[in-house]
Amino acid sequence: MSAEKEIGTSPEQLSDHDQTYVTSKTGASAFDMEERRRKSVAQMSSNVTGEIRNPLIGIPRAQLMQDVEDYAQQHELMDILPILRKGALVAQRPHGYENMPELDEHEREALRNEITHRWKHPKILYFTVILNSIAAAIQGWDQTGSNGANLSFPTALGIPDSGDACTAAGTCASNAWLVGFINSCPYVAIALFAGWMSDPLNNYLGRRGTIFLGAIFSLISPIGMACSQTYGQLIACRILLGIGMGLKEVTVPVFSSEIAPTNIRGGLVMSWQLWTAFGIFLGTCANLIVVNAGDITWRLQLGSAFIPAIPLVLGIWYCPESPRWLLKKNRHAKAFKSLDRLRNTPLQAARDIYFIHAQLVQEELLIEESGLSVHSNFFTRFMELFTIPRVRRATQASGIVMIAQQMCGINIIAFYSSTVFSQAGASNIGALLASWGFGLINFIFAWPAVWTIDTFGRRGLLIFTFPQMFWTLLAAGMCFFIPAGSGSNAQLGGVAFFIYMFDVFYSPGEGPVPFTYSAEVFPLSHREVGMSWAVATNNFWAAVLSLTFPRMVLAMTIQGAFGFYAALNIIALILIFLFLPETMKRTLEELDYVFAVPTRTHAHYQLTKVLPWWIKRWVLFRKGAVCPELYKFEAEDEGSDTYVDPSHEKSV
Repeated sequence: MSAEKEIGTSPEQLSDHDQTYVTSKTGASAFDMEERRRKSVAQMSSNVTGEIRNPLIGIPRAQLMQDVEDYAQQHELMDILPILRKGALVAQRPHGYENMPELDEHEREALRNEITHRWKHPKILYFTVILNSIAAAIQGWDQTGSNGANLSFPTALGIPDSGDACTAAGTCASNAWLVGFINSCPYVAIALFAGWMSDPLNNYLGRRGTIFLGAIFSLISPIGMACSQTYGQLIACRILLGIGMGLKEVTVPVFSSEIAPTNIRGGLVMSWQLWTAFGIFLGTCANLIVVNAGDITWRLQLGSAFIPAIPLVLGIWYCPESPRWLLKKNRHAKAFKSLDRLRNTPLQAARDIYFIHAQLVQEELLIEESGLSVHSNFFTRFMELFTIPRVRRATQASGIVMIAQQMCGINIIAFYSSTVFSQAGASNIGALLASWGFGLINFIFAWPAVWTIDTFGRRGLLIFTFPQMFWTLLAAGMCFFIPAGSGSNAQLGGVAFFIYMFDVFYSPGEGPVPFTYSAEVFPLSHREVGMSWAVATNNFWAAVLSLTFPRMVLAMTIQGAFGFYAALNIIALILIFLFLPETMKRTLEELDYVFAVPTRTHAHYQLTKVLPWWIKRWVLFRKGAVCPELYKFEAEDEGSDTYVDPSHEKSV
């Protein structure tokens, strides 16, 4: 059945508002009006009022219907024109659908279900998320393979960093740097070139093609590591592994954010971290399974990570391509077909495609009015990350949240937990068992964030969990002062307990938020290069951590290293509190207005409004204390009262 026949709405059924609209020329689109252009560009450049504006609000019905028809003719969508008209009306007044005579009861019920049954979506959406989750599991498995192999590969390849052999040869320090470099190779590769390659590859291959290419690297690299005969060969294979990891790290969270409905976007996009945690757990399981394999143990630990790459290679082409990427490529008909597969009804697909189109027009206006080219190359887009105010604020925020993931200290445990537990007195098998517990806790406690990330918000989770990570990591380091030996396991028990507590607080907070947040904050025009920046930033500091931690332990002792990273949690908390806007329950296009709020305005609001409110509410326990809103939503119709969606609650 065609969309037109199914919907059955004619232009005559769409009544006009009794208002006039002055145009520069007869039949011009509302997006071409000079006054409207100036207002939109101003709001997206410096949104000092915090108003989140729907670009369709204020357009009279007749003009809107003409714009929709022009859009359909231009992009060969005339066969779905009736449903596009309805979709545009719902996009213009997303909370007014109950009073729209153009909609039938089935369509209203579908829109109600977005609130009452927010997890009810087509199977293909969840199939795509599952494939993306497998891509994330590969990352985690890759990390923990080297974690377990650290106990034996240095000796096997002639570069021991501890023990009598290197002490007698005086090579412990230099070998520690070399082992750190081998561990850091994937992250160096991501930071220096793999992350940046993702922008042009996404541009030419699309989201699915880039993920497929990354999966190929993730399939062959572990096999190469398992067959390495020298540490030079291992370094080369880990660099290739980094290419696969980088392509997936940039693309998968963006792909998930672009296909996900707004009200569950956080929960779906955070599947990246959730299943990375599951991959870490699977990796620790694999490490334990092969622990008694003798001299080839470390080879099996590194090589086993190829297993989850197989279903990703085979399944990714069955997923629909990102509709936003297709729109960027001016393939609107294919974008609608993709959205139609990802949404419950054609009406919801039509609403989303027209709203995205309208907001992309505003983004192009912003770039043009800034004197820049809409169709710029990679290097120009990279420079624009720091020159266009709206994009610069997203760059700053994503950089903070990505650096904070390394500052919190999680990867000194994720990369070196077996070494840490070994120093606390555990045997090789005991260290691997303790690491297995770490991986299990990381996975289990990531689950609450599926629901809390879209209720408490990204900021809320971070601001609550960072202080908890500070004291638990500090306590874990202090437990190394407990005397070891004499048959007592007090030191190992204390270290393990507080590391596990640290993991409990990390998993629902700084674990899922960085990649979720970075995937959604950039406008479509800069999403690939923006995510490349975020991933490169994250992995650069992961490489620094991986490279320096073995030497830091030798220079500062394990207690000093843990204390150093504990202190960084407080610095990260301050940066997040001042400079990280909330993105919960905003469409990807509404975030243009959120990040148009100047950084100084946002920081001033946090210091002068939010902080005093927090002290009154949670220190002085004044239940009547109210925190003023920074953001407000524009009225859906001119002359009507401003409608504030109750789902857009304040999250500080």
